[in-house]
Amino acid sequence: MLMELAELLAQFNSGFRVFQYLTFRTILGALTAFFIALLIGPHMIKRLTVRQIGQTVRDDGPQTHLIKAGTPTMGGALILLSIVVSSLLWGNLGNRFLWVALLTTLAFGVIGWVDDYLKLSRKNSKGLAARYKYACQSIVALTAALFLYQTAHSPVETQLIVPFFKDVALNLGVFYVVFTYFVIVGSSNAVNLTDGLDGLAILPTVLVAGALVVFAYVSGNVNFARYLAVPYVAGAGEICVFCGALVGAGLGFLWFNTYPAQVFMGDIGALALGAALGVVAVIVRQELVLFLMGGVFVVETVSVILQVASFKLTGRRIFRMAPLHHHFELKGWPEPRVIVRFWIITVVLVLAGLATLKLR
Repeated sequence: MLMELAELLAQFNSGFRVFQYLTFRTILGALTAFFIALLIGPHMIKRLTVRQIGQTVRDDGPQTHLIKAGTPTMGGALILLSIVVSSLLWGNLGNRFLWVALLTTLAFGVIGWVDDYLKLSRKNSKGLAARYKYACQSIVALTAALFLYQTAHSPVETQLIVPFFKDVALNLGVFYVVFTYFVIVGSSNAVNLTDGLDGLAILPTVLVAGALVVFAYVSGNVNFARYLAVPYVAGAGEICVFCGALVGAGLGFLWFNTYPAQVFMGDIGALALGAALGVVAVIVRQELVLFLMGGVFVVETVSVILQVASFKLTGRRIFRMAPLHHHFELKGWPEPRVIVRFWIITVVLVLAGLATLKLR
């Protein structure tokens, strides 16, 4: 929006041309989203508290979580608002990738809102039935996948790029739609499973999104893409603004979500942010790198799968409780220790992911 206005004003004053630079708009997008979250956050928390929109805690979870009952939830709406406003202000509204990322994120946010609403209205942690939740997620993810497949301008946009190898790319063909579906839905649910402790999910999401800014910028620049041997995807650079807004909104939310949390993001935030990471990784053709950088999300999800499979097959549990962060809590780790160590692991994994840009 402001980019188009700046182009008009640049005819009268060349100084406005600075707003056409992608890097500058990405920084402004991050700062705008951060300050929106910071300014609106206290008011939203107050309204959620007054309306008694509080967290419902599992009765089979760690006993230390009982004090969290009643903490305002559905704070993910603050993140989504910040991302949308900032992206619309600083993004190129004629870019198809920007709209796919925004609409997919918002759609998953709506699914999360329904889930949160049902949890609150029923006063339990069950929420939307799993079959209905996955059905809705599938519809949104398949719609996004089909759109990206039908509008692909070059073969590279539907190839699977293998990191650490310069010339290894698999042509997915129609299977691209199925693969994209699993990436978006899987990423969404992985972040949702990780969102169990104060700030545990939001900072890794911010770190991964920050790294995806780099991948988006390189993929959208023909010279950098050629030099680093990564796929050039025309228009993908505009996703930098969206990722920048996600980083800013996430940091603004963390201001209130850090231990002890004043507000939780709820499924409205976790499902949406996970889907956002997934769709961005698909656009910049770095799905496997997302798998690496989001290793914390992956391990949390695998711990749940293994726990359920082991209990059904043998009647025994592998972990004291799943997802994995609860296992460490029940071993006696204080909540802040679990959170910070998971953050540290994510920093290492993100650096490893960024290293794939050069190690090809």
